[in-house]
Amino acid sequence: MSAKPRTARPIDHLVLPVCEIATARARLTLLGFTVAPDARHPVGTENCCVFLGDGSYLEPLGIANREECEAAARAGNVFVSRDQAFRFRRGDDGFSAIAMATDDAHEDDARYRAEGLSGGEMLAFSRDMLLPDGSSATGSFRLAFAADLRSPDFFFFSSQRVVALPSDRATLEAHANGAVALSEVVLSEQNPTDFQYLLQAAADERAVEAHSFGMSVDTPRGRISVLNFAGMRGFYGIEPTSADRGLKGEAVVFRVKDLGHCRRHLEGNGIEFVERGGRLIVPAAPGQGALFVFGE
Repeated sequence: MSAKPRTARPIDHLVLPVCEIATARARLTLLGFTVAPDARHPVGTENCCVFLGDGSYLEPLGIANREECEAAARAGNVFVSRDQAFRFRRGDDGFSAIAMATDDAHEDDARYRAEGLSGGEMLAFSRDMLLPDGSSATGSFRLAFAADLRSPDFFFFSSQRVVALPSDRATLEAHANGAVALSEVVLSEQNPTDFQYLLQAAADERAVEAHSFGMSVDTPRGRISVLNFAGMRGFYGIEPTSADRGLKGEAVVFRVKDLGHCRRHLEGNGIEFVERGGRLIVPAAPGQGALFVFGE
C-alpha cells in the first residue's frame, strides 16, 4: 500500500499578541492596512484581523476579559494558556504563533502526537464576525497544536475552518499600502536546525533549505524561515531582542503591488522605516509586535 502523498500546508494566519485592540487598529491603519471589525472569542480574547488577498491573515490578539481568559487557561485551553504564558514572558506586544491551514485537524493532531510534538489537547470553537455591510456571520474552527518544550515563546497549530467565514472579502482585502500577499515569516534561534523537526511537522513538508544563516521551508502560501543572529543582522539589520534559547517570532514580510506607492504611503503617515535591499523595513511598535517588511 503506497504512502499518502505529502502536500505542504499553506500558512493560514499569524498570531500577534497586542497590548490593546484599539492600539493595534490604530497602528495597522496607519501602516495602510484595512482592519476588520473587532471580534470576540468565547474565552475572553478578541481580535481585529487583517485579511490578505492570498487567503492568509494577521490576527492581532487582545484581552477582552482577563478573568475569562484565566478561567479558560485553568480549564486547559491550549491557545489561551500559550497566550497567557507569552505575555508573562515577552510582554503584551509580539508574535507568538503560526497557524497552518488544514482540512483535517484530527489527522494533524494524531501526526503531531506520533512525532512527539503535540502541544496539547485539540480545541474547537465558533466566533461571530461583523461584515463590512453591517451583517454578521459565524465561523467554526478546529485547532490542533504542535510545540516543542524547548521553545516556550513560539508554537504552531493547524487550523481547520469547519464552517468558513464568508469568502467575499474584497473590501477587507484592499489595502492602502498595496499589500497583496504574505511572502515570508521570519523566526530567530541561535541554532535554527535544532527545531527542524517541529518546522517540518507544522508545514507537513520534509524539504528544508539549509544555509549558513539558518533554514527555510516553502509552503503554498509564504515561506517560513528560521534565522540565526547573523542572519537577522545581515538580512534585517537588527539584533534579536533576547539571547535565551527557543524560537522567537521576529518579522512578517509582505508582497506589495508597487514599492514606490507603499513608500509614499508610509512617508505620508510619518511611519519610521529603513530601505534595505529593495525592501521597506518597519520596526516593531505598540500594536505591531513584529518587524514588518514590504517588498515586491
